[in-house]
Amino acid sequence: MRFDVISLFPETVAKACDFSIIKRASEQNLVNVNCINPRDFSLDKHKKVDDTPYGGGAGMLLACQPYLDAYKSVEKFENSQTIIMSPQGKVFNQQMANEFAKKEQLIIICGHYEGFDERIIQKTNAMEVSIGDFVMTGGEFPALCIIDSVSRLIKGALGDEESFEYDSHYDGLLEHPHYTKPREYDGIEVPEVLLSGNHEKIKEWRRLQQFINTKNKRPDMFEKFLKSELSDYDKKLLKKNNML
Repeated sequence: MRFDVISLFPETVAKACDFSIIKRASEQNLVNVNCINPRDFSLDKHKKVDDTPYGGGAGMLLACQPYLDAYKSVEKFENSQTIIMSPQGKVFNQQMANEFAKKEQLIIICGHYEGFDERIIQKTNAMEVSIGDFVMTGGEFPALCIIDSVSRLIKGALGDEESFEYDSHYDGLLEHPHYTKPREYDGIEVPEVLLSGNHEKIKEWRRLQQFINTKNKRPDMFEKFLKSELSDYDKKLLKKNNML
């Protein structure tokens, strides 16, 4: 997976990707993060990339020329997706991460100031994506959220494919509780089933805990899950515990 990030502050992205799983995935050539600075393409002698908005108003808008020339400089893969980080965009979720992970390339355009000249969005045919209903000073940190979320889904990035299969949101449910040593801490003991060595019982307990966790913490998600195409295993377990 190749990430091409168009950003006025490429160091922010590059430095954050030099740690942990993304760094390891990069060293294994599973992930490649490439940063492009629109200032390098500005025709203005001062490398200016913004200007005042037509019609008046506060703030500065990012101009077409440097951003579109930066975009044109990126080699496009056949299976590629271009996105623009925008508070007006579709809210990013796990399903979107799963779809992005199927791509060979993700081109991410990060904004600043009051936003983009609308023609940048039109010319790149970019999908507008938000990480939530709030506004940040720039698109770099939201872009990093997407890079991190998608990178961990790339085969081999985590080392163990099961590492993400039980993650919260991966299949429409929240994750089950986890425990490690010691067996008892401050009066709270690890559930006995996890110490039983019975893998089938452990699997059933964990799945049931996903149902319970989601129903208690995110009833909206649980209702949506119940309306989805359930596996025979899930149907049986839900009925057994009077949850269906």
